[in-house]
Amino acid sequence: MRAVRYHEHGGPEVLQVDEIDRPTPAAGEILVEMRAASVNAVDTKFRAGTYGSVSLPAVPGGDGAGVVSEVGEGVEAFDVGDRVFAGGMGHDEGGTFAEYAAIPATKAAHLPESVSFEVGGAIPNVGVTAWLALVDRIGLRPTERCLVHGGNGGVGHAAVQLGAAVGADVIATAGSDETREGVQDLGAVAAFDYGSESLTEDIRDATDGDGVDAILDHRLDEYLGLDLAVAGQNAHIVSITGDIPAVENAPMQDKQPIIQGMAIANTPERRPVLRRLARLLERGDLTAVIAETRDFETVGDAHRTVSEGGYVGKVVVQP
Repeated sequence: MRAVRYHEHGGPEVLQVDEIDRPTPAAGEILVEMRAASVNAVDTKFRAGTYGSVSLPAVPGGDGAGVVSEVGEGVEAFDVGDRVFAGGMGHDEGGTFAEYAAIPATKAAHLPESVSFEVGGAIPNVGVTAWLALVDRIGLRPTERCLVHGGNGGVGHAAVQLGAAVGADVIATAGSDETREGVQDLGAVAAFDYGSESLTEDIRDATDGDGVDAILDHRLDEYLGLDLAVAGQNAHIVSITGDIPAVENAPMQDKQPIIQGMAIANTPERRPVLRRLARLLERGDLTAVIAETRDFETVGDAHRTVSEGGYVGKVVVQP
């Protein structure tokens, strides 16, 4: 089968298309004929060798969607021919940038017939991350005010939609007029320029001076000071990346926020969340905006697009 691999760490140019053996599903796995996969920011970091370790040569891709072609021993939830989407693969397992991928059944769920493979392949990792942050960790409720940093990104644009779906007032940041308009189209009640000198004041004004109840942060090392400035009393801040920097104790004592880190890698059982995301996808309350679609031969360009940013949603790769 054809698969994208890198044999050494480096820039997007190290990605190449190889002919390799088709995997055989082990016990507890399903073999999926991949129809679409997506590039997540962490994929570019693993490729560059700046984030964790990976055995070389490696097949990138941490999520995707396709059709079950074989079922491993002990798997009862899926049958051959089922449409599925899955997340959490690619760094300690075979990745999804291949014609076939062996995927743990616990990391997959059925993809509704009404949802395209492109959307199904783009949503798993970012959707699960947004769900774990807003629903599981924060427990976001109707009418609460939620700030989503980078609302145009993969996790961000999923979080904007999830927040709106639960009835929260979502405020997002994004870097251009086009991306700010895009996140408002997805349900944000307001979107501000993250580079603006008036960002703190803009967010405070949008909450009538009360501050936000919840914050989803993807660069806590840069934004914690701003987070504390715009947080309301007892606000809940969840960080998906970034170290916690040193901060003055006064705002911490004054507002008494809950600050929590999380990572999808620490959630081995993804199927329950994926099943909930499937229902939201089927109802039209959630989607993945596809900013760009590439094939295996131009996968390097897909990685470049993700590294450069400046778009809304996800970049998809198809065999």
